Order: sequence, then structure tokens, then C-alpha cells
Amino acid sequence: MAAQGLSARRSGPLKGRVRAPGDKSISHRALLLGALAEGSTEIEGLLEGEDVKRTAAAMAAFGATVERLGEGRWRVEGRGGFAEPADVVDCGNAGTGVRLIMGAAAGFELAVTFTGDQSLRGRPMNRVLKPLGEMGARWICRSGGRLPLTLQGGGLKRIAYRLPEPSAQVKSAVLLAGLHAEGGAEVIEPEATRDHTERMLRGFGADVQVTDEAGARRIVLPPGQQLRGTSIHVPGDPSSAAFPLVAALITPGSEVTVEGLLLNPLRTGLLETLREMGADLTVANVRDEGGESVGDVTARHSQLKGVEVPPERAPSMIDEYPILAVAAAFAEGRTAMRGIGEMRVKESDRIALMAAGLAACGVGVEEEPEALTVVGSARGNHPVAGGARVVTHGDHRIAMSHLVMGLASDQPVSVDEPGMIATSFPGFVSLMTGLGAEIDEDRPAAA
Repeated sequence: MAAQGLSARRSGPLKGRVRAPGDKSISHRALLLGALAEGSTEIEGLLEGEDVKRTAAAMAAFGATVERLGEGRWRVEGRGGFAEPADVVDCGNAGTGVRLIMGAAAGFELAVTFTGDQSLRGRPMNRVLKPLGEMGARWICRSGGRLPLTLQGGGLKRIAYRLPEPSAQVKSAVLLAGLHAEGGAEVIEPEATRDHTERMLRGFGADVQVTDEAGARRIVLPPGQQLRGTSIHVPGDPSSAAFPLVAALITPGSEVTVEGLLLNPLRTGLLETLREMGADLTVANVRDEGGESVGDVTARHSQLKGVEVPPERAPSMIDEYPILAVAAAFAEGRTAMRGIGEMRVKESDRIALMAAGLAACGVGVEEEPEALTVVGSARGNHPVAGGARVVTHGDHRIAMSHLVMGLASDQPVSVDEPGMIATSFPGFVSLMTGLGAEIDEDRPAAA
């Protein structure tokens, strides 16, 4: 009988060493670039969540040979480009996957139809479609730039595209399209976003030129490049590691280490913010793996204080704001998170859902169009009450964030639709319970 939900209740100290799942952003790109390359790409530590599996299936549909060799071990045999798929490409819930694949597919003379689950079909694709259209791609889709969408690629010309707002997905889509555009491609970003695409393109043999100018970063991809298969080791995902780390910070007596964590400076905004809040975080065994800095991060229970999170930090931690809001609920004072409007167009409206879930658990919140302020409970009149059943609208990060909150609340916190957590963090419950967390399945009563 399938679980109807998950409930987390106040736990004893969390203790142990774990390894976070492979980074989702790098996993998507490893499969995609491997399919675009000539020859074999060997991948270690691939995230085997549903989103990444959808990208693997899509690469096979475009003509690559994709094999699972063992846990986290995959091989992609690329043909140097994409062939036209024989059927619709279903990307499930993978927003990153579909946007990057659209960019890559736009460079080839083919027509392809993309669809996804109910959540993905409701998410706008206009930010990616705009530059691809300026390069020469064509498409037909539902109103608002929504899936299902049929893309006609080929005949692309060079673009010098200034991002209207920070987005690693849009930047990556333009660069991937530029691989097969006459004249290549150029992207100017007002604020630096995660740079995995640039780093990984170089790893596959591409020439990518990055320069920092006054108030902007310029990325140039010269024309006429061919990618070559390579070996990739996927480090631990900071967005996934955030859940056990914050759980340790808010649960008395806890000490948890996450090993092999990606420490790319464009992905460590949450760690920086938590340190400003007074978190006891230490980093050890820092090393280089596949061109990325990784290390082992230890979190110990801490007395946190509210802070003002700079808006310019948002690109480096946009997926971590839900779990930051949970940390803020247990802090002293107010934590203001501004410049986070992109959260409203993720798998759900994450600002609205976090505000509703926190309020239902007795936490003071103030919601604005592009901001969320959390009034922490520490030294206040009462602790975090909990006791709510949170509607997640199928958003895995909303679910995991509220479960972490339940570990230190007075009353248990429940979430619906537990199956969606596997999209980004397969094994979340077993990893957390292995550290001592009290998380149980809710099952329907027997007839």
C-alpha cells in the first residue's frame, strides 16, 4: 500500500557522516554533453533521480547510446550531434533538463516535441525561447510558452545575448545552441551564475572565453567546435546537502558531516549565509575533482541569528532558499530574503508555499512579490509549533524543507506526495533516518 505522505517529528541528536547525491546540475550536463560529443564519456557519481533519468532517456532518443554500468556509473556513446527523435520527448519534472536540451537541439536540422508532467507543463519556457528564436529556431507551443512544445532547429546564426535576469539555464541553452550556430555564441550576464556549463565544455575540449568586465561577465563560444568524450566525476550536490546540514544546525546536540561536497564559489551562497547567521560549519579535506573544488562539510547545532541576505547572492543559492527559511524559523530575529522572484517560477511558487507552510507551523512570515521575511522563534515567546500537514504541489524541495523543520518542532510536520522527492534526492528518507531523524510514512487506514 503506497504511502500517502511523510511525517517528521522531534528527534534526538543527529550524528554521522554521509555523502550527498551527485550534483543535479552537473549530472544533467554530463549526459547532454556526452551525447553531443564524439566518442565515449564515462560518468562516476551521477545523480540517479527521476529528473536526471529523464535526461538520460532523452539523450538515447536523440541517438546516443546510454548505459548504466552500476550505482552512479554511466557510459554515454555520443555521435557528435543529435538525430531526430522518433517520438515525443517526455522530460517529466526536469525543468533544467528540458531547457538545456532545447538549446542543444536547436542547433540541428530536426523537429522534436517536448512534454512533461503537470508541473513542468505549467512552467513558462519563454526565457529560453526568446534567445533561441533570435538565433533562428522556430517552435509552436501552448500559450505562455508552455509545453507541449514542438521545436524546429537548424540554420542558427550567432547571437550576443545579454541576460535580462540571472539564469544559468538560459545562459547554458544559448551556449549549447551556439555549438552548432554560424559564428558561435556570446552571453553577457549582469551577475555571475553557476558556471558548470563553461567548465564542462572545456572538459569536453571546447574553447570557452570568459572575461569579467565592469558590471558584467562575458562568455564567448567561438564557432566550429567539436566536443570529445571524456571522464567525469560528479561531486555531491550542495542543494541536497543543505537538508542534512540545516537539520544538524537546528536539532540540539547534532553533528553531521557531508563528504565530497561541491564547493564551487558560485554554489556556496547558502554556506556563506549560514555562517553569517552564526552557524558552526567547518570545511575539511578540500581537493580538486574533475576541475571542481570539493570538500567535507561538518555542521553542528548552533544558535542562529537572523540576517539580511544580499539580493545579489540569489543566483548562487536560488534552490536553497526554502531550507534557509527553515533555518531562519529557528533563529533569533528576522531573516530577510530579497531579490528571489525566480522562486515563483520553479517547480511551484516556492515563496507562496514556504510562506503558507511556515505560517501553518506557527512561524511569523512576511511575503512580498520578490521577497520573503521569516521571523525566527529563538528567544521569542514560543518555539516552532509545527503540527501542520503541508500541501507541496509536487515540489520536492518544499517537501524536504518542511520535513527538516519537523525534526525540531514541538509537534510533527507532515507533507503530501512523498514520491516526488525522488526527482532530486533518491534515498533522502533513508539518509536522514540513518543519522537519527524520526521520519515515518503515513499510510491509509485499513478498510
